[in-house]
Amino acid sequence: MRVISGLAKGRKLQTIEGLSTRPTTDRIKETLFNIIAFDLPEANFLDLFSGSGAIGIEALSRGASKTVFVENNLQCQQIIRENLLHTGLDKLGRVLGLEVLQALTQLSKEETIFDIIFLDPPYAAGLTESTLKEIVRGGLLKKNGYIIVERAAQIPLVPIPGLRVLREKEYRTTVMTFLCLEEENL
Repeated sequence: MRVISGLAKGRKLQTIEGLSTRPTTDRIKETLFNIIAFDLPEANFLDLFSGSGAIGIEALSRGASKTVFVENNLQCQQIIRENLLHTGLDKLGRVLGLEVLQALTQLSKEETIFDIIFLDPPYAAGLTESTLKEIVRGGLLKKNGYIIVERAAQIPLVPIPGLRVLREKEYRTTVMTFLCLEEENL
């Protein structure tokens, strides 16, 4: 796994061996970042269920001003920190070692809001709906921002009050769904 473009282009990233993480493939990551490229400069980016931090680091490498990484696995937290140091982006990243819902509550209390929120929860864990509801409840998304949900193609995305689908990009077994706030929530 590597950083595809930007300041840290070509830098290899560490990841955890085994099935505890499921890194987004370079092909999907490249397509995703081509879609959001113009929105990244100076963006405040939130990477939920961060794993190795590859998505948030790619965002920083391509111009995001700050990324908050949320990951509760201690080994993953250490790898994110090492990857940030290795890429020279450590001053722009913050690692929150909490469960995602706890982290969202904390970020809401801090009145932190984001331009882009990426979430790639464990597919079978059923965490997508509760995470999206907490993002809306906590007011964590800027009015012109969006959320990107990576999910298995066979797992439908339940409609969430306050959010609407902007677009979907389907790969063989993976779907990226882009969501924004509904007009009445702006």
